Amino acid sequence: MSAAGPPDRALPDDEPYQGPPPTGPYGAPPYVPGALHGVHASPVPGTAAGPVPWPLGPVPLQSLPHTAPPWGPAPPWGPPAPPPGMRWEPAPGTPPHDEPAEFLLAMRSRTWRWWRPLLGLLLFVVVYLVATVVVVFAGLAAGVLPDPTQIDPTDLTDPGLLLLTNLSLAVAIPCVWLSWVAAHGMRTGWSSSVLARLRWRLVAPYTLFAFGTLGVGIAVAVLLSLLVADGEVTGPIPGFWWLLLVVLLTTPVQSAAEEYVFRGYLSQAIAGWLREPVVGPVVAGVLTALLFSAAHGQFEPTVFLDRFAFGLAASAVVWLTGGLEAAIVLHTVNNVVVFVLAGALGEGVPTDEVPAGAGLLVVLVDLLAMAAYVALVARTRRRLRPEVRSAAFDLRPPSPWGVPGPLPAVGYAGAQRREVQHHPWGMG
Repeated sequence: MSAAGPPDRALPDDEPYQGPPPTGPYGAPPYVPGALHGVHASPVPGTAAGPVPWPLGPVPLQSLPHTAPPWGPAPPWGPPAPPPGMRWEPAPGTPPHDEPAEFLLAMRSRTWRWWRPLLGLLLFVVVYLVATVVVVFAGLAAGVLPDPTQIDPTDLTDPGLLLLTNLSLAVAIPCVWLSWVAAHGMRTGWSSSVLARLRWRLVAPYTLFAFGTLGVGIAVAVLLSLLVADGEVTGPIPGFWWLLLVVLLTTPVQSAAEEYVFRGYLSQAIAGWLREPVVGPVVAGVLTALLFSAAHGQFEPTVFLDRFAFGLAASAVVWLTGGLEAAIVLHTVNNVVVFVLAGALGEGVPTDEVPAGAGLLVVLVDLLAMAAYVALVARTRRRLRPEVRSAAFDLRPPSPWGVPGPLPAVGYAGAQRREVQHHPWGMG
């Protein structure tokens, strides 16, 4: 039996790994071991993959206001240039705001420029006019829509005319979204709420509030028109069930479209120009209420006042809730109740205008109903907890003077393909 010799020592692997560089989860760019805050680097084609360290060292998160750079004096020319063929960019999913923003100031992202709303409005007008013509002619060619020359343009209880009107207004929603993407470089959801999407959980409670306040108010106003203004019930109009179908299917979209235009874009544009967190929303609410009332084409004083008050109420609930949901619900309930009552009671009962002889009384009822809705939305904020400020992540680099400044765009030339280096300020 021979004596056992010393155990063999493991020899190092002299064949280096020749495969592709390791990647992050779900096909992310190659992970840089030891990189700060999970920064990834996408290599330039034709170069070796390897760590691309941040030149100035770790960049810890800082609370506002910024003081001095934690790594010492910053270079006077701003952030260092990225590696060749790359550019600094916030990590995917980084909020577009350096500080939490209210809904009416959400347009003022870190890419804000004063001319962007003007470009967005011009784009909206051009695209909306083209889209409206396309929808109308497509509907006429398909035989879905009636010939506009053969119907009374003021009779919105006609199912065909109401369908034509609602569809021509509904196309405003994608036009507003296009303006957000093309002119501002932001997601379409920023026209909906501070969460960059519609908050469907709020729709049901606000619908109940709207029916219990404005819905009841409209019913009381119609009753007053019967008692005071000598209205007459002539019964359901011909084609009432077709009217009901059109109202239930298309009126919510039409109402939402008007809110996206007036409160989801115009209000944000005006508040963004003024910038002030109090003055901006107030001025935006008044101006958009005037434009909203004028857009309905009825300038009789009591009717104009009623529409103006509605615009103010819609702006108020947008400010209270941080999104369009409460305003869309208010608008939808108003239009649905008005058209259903108009079709059910007949032409002898005015429902879409202030009746003669009871004008001030009807306007007063409407004002009380809208004020009750706004008060109910405000009172239930603690229970429903609507989000009123956006998420934010501060990407402004500290400066030697202790004043946060914007991150300048870093470009490059001559590259065959644009590669992205995620900015470490955008990582948690």
